Amino acid sequence: MQNDNIKSMKLYNFIDRIYNELRELGKANSGSLSVNELSSFDQLHYHGTQAIDFAIKKLNINHKSKILEIGSGLGGPARYLAKKTGANITAVELQEDHHDAAVYLTKRCNLDSKVEHICGDFLQLEFPKNHYTVLVSWLALYHIPNRKKLLNNCIDILKPDGHFYVEDFAFFKPFDDNEKIELSNDFFANYLVSLSQYETDLKEAGFSKIFIEDMTSSWSKFTKDRYKNYQDNIDRHTRVHNEIIVQNMLYFYSFAMRYLSGGKLAGIRASAKK
Repeated sequence: MQNDNIKSMKLYNFIDRIYNELRELGKANSGSLSVNELSSFDQLHYHGTQAIDFAIKKLNINHKSKILEIGSGLGGPARYLAKKTGANITAVELQEDHHDAAVYLTKRCNLDSKVEHICGDFLQLEFPKNHYTVLVSWLALYHIPNRKKLLNNCIDILKPDGHFYVEDFAFFKPFDDNEKIELSNDFFANYLVSLSQYETDLKEAGFSKIFIEDMTSSWSKFTKDRYKNYQDNIDRHTRVHNEIIVQNMLYFYSFAMRYLSGGKLAGIRASAKK
C-alpha cells in the first residue's frame, strides 16, 4: 500500500488556498491574526478544535505540558493548544510548503515563542529522550509505514508516565487490491491495520493503559456534512479560490465520505501511557 508521494493526496495540494483565505479576511500580507480566525481552514482533521479540546481535557494539558505533534500540517492544532493552555509545542511536519505556511501563521498569531516548527521526517529526526509529557497526532500516523520504529521513537522521547494520544485510521475489514491503490493514492495510506492489530502494536512497543475508541460513525457524519456545506457554498469558494481548487477539494471530501461510510475504513482515537 506504500506510496512515496504525499502530494498524491489532494488535501495537501494547492497551498495557495491558505493565502487566499487570508486575503478574504482582509489580512493577506500584514496584521496580527487570531487562532479563531484561522480555525475554519487550518485544522486538517475531523471536528476541528472540538477534537483538540477533547485531548486537552483527557490528557490534562496545561502550561507545564511539553508536547510533540507528529504531522502538524498547517500548525492549527499546535497554535490552538498553545493559545488555550500555554503549553510548549514542538510541531513536526514533513511537507515543506505546509511547514512554511505554519511558521508564517504562527508568527502572525504571536505564538512563535510557544510553538517550535520543525520540517522533516519524524523517523529521521532526533529528539531528547524522556523529554515530552504528551505526544499527539491528528490523522497523520497512517501515512507512516514503519510502525515499529515510529512507536519505539515515541516511547523513547516520552517522559515516564507520558501520554500518547492520536486520531488515526484502521480497518474493520481488509481492502481489496483496487481499494488499496485508491487509499494509497488519495489518502496516502501507508499503514492500515485492524483495530486489534493497532492495539497489539502499542502493547509490543511498551505502552500501557491502552484505550481505542471507534470514531467511524462520528467522522462519517462529519464528512457528509462537510461535503454538503462545501457544495452549498461553492460560489463563495470559487470566488475566493478558483474552480480547479474547488474541484480538487470536492474530490477529496467525496473520497473521505465514501470510505468512512463504506464499512471497511475505521476512524479511531487511541490513547496510551508510557
